Amino acid sequence: MLRRRGLASLLLAFAMLPPPRAADAATTATLTAEGRGARLTVALAAGERWRIRALVRPNRLLIDFPGSRWRGPARTAGAGPVSVMRNSRGQLVLDLTGPVQVTRATGQPGQLVVEIAPGPAAAFNRAAAAKTVLAQGGGTAGLPLVVLDPGHGGRDPGAIGVKGTREKTIVLAAAQELRRQLEATGRCRVAMTRTGDRFIPLNDRVTFARRREAALFVSLHADSAPGARGASVYTLGDSTDAFSTALARRENDSDRAGGLRLPSVSPEVQAILLSLMRAETRAGSARMAEMVVQELGGQVPLLPNTHRQAGFVVLKAPEIPSVLVELGFLSHAQDEAALRRPDHRAKLARALSRAIGGWLARARTAEVLATG
Repeated sequence: MLRRRGLASLLLAFAMLPPPRAADAATTATLTAEGRGARLTVALAAGERWRIRALVRPNRLLIDFPGSRWRGPARTAGAGPVSVMRNSRGQLVLDLTGPVQVTRATGQPGQLVVEIAPGPAAAFNRAAAAKTVLAQGGGTAGLPLVVLDPGHGGRDPGAIGVKGTREKTIVLAAAQELRRQLEATGRCRVAMTRTGDRFIPLNDRVTFARRREAALFVSLHADSAPGARGASVYTLGDSTDAFSTALARRENDSDRAGGLRLPSVSPEVQAILLSLMRAETRAGSARMAEMVVQELGGQVPLLPNTHRQAGFVVLKAPEIPSVLVELGFLSHAQDEAALRRPDHRAKLARALSRAIGGWLARARTAEVLATG
């Protein structure tokens, strides 16, 4: 009993430690004219991340530092095609006299060097409209990790659509597209529980995320249910309807059929872990689910009562906010046809990427406020 109490005290103390405070970005930058262009040099700490994007109406270049803030002067005189350099909400902004192109952007030891020159308006406008990252760099070790979990795989095909579409194939393609979009934002690292067609036991998927100290776990599925159509999102909880109960039971049963071997963990220890972490983790999961529903709404059909609860095994990591997203139902002909199309999967990925980005930003804000 004393040993259990000691473990509980240690876990509670660890859970209450404040998160590490992120360092501010450097505060020094120089801007000089270079012919018709300009050269910007920013002093950066080792491994500092940076990213450059184009904005229009008016024309600007935005240089932000994911995970930290620019603390430079409010306004600095411009040079070349830059009319003024300024601090805007912790981001470095170059106001431009016209469209430009980034001819060089390199992170060197202790500094970032960016060279720009007048460029074609059409290319600049396209980059701004597409929110294209013109250049980025720096270390990624400090970025939060998002684990994507394409369901099923290997000998477990998951649902099979009316046209023979296999769930394992569709969700892997969707996860790969989502990974591409997330990594392009520069806001997080991404890992996938599987990157090919192989079977991964459910508990191993959770362990994969826990060992890597993931900030967020997103499981992707495309199930089968008579008459059901549309995307939905699940968080851990007691099923509130027979439909959710049946989905969770089938997902969990498919894993047992695949040979799941749960580790021998004391029920008392599991209860301690859950009691310490469940409330905050479930709150984070609920926030993520709300953002998923918000971003998917208006983009794709949604299942009624879109945010649901069920006891999916993959949602049971006690310290990692987790959601399971049903991208649609392969048993519905229209859902199946849409999910087979790369453009539809890209639309789903864009919505999920926005939701994940919003969730990470909110978590980051909460961390900064908690640390003063």
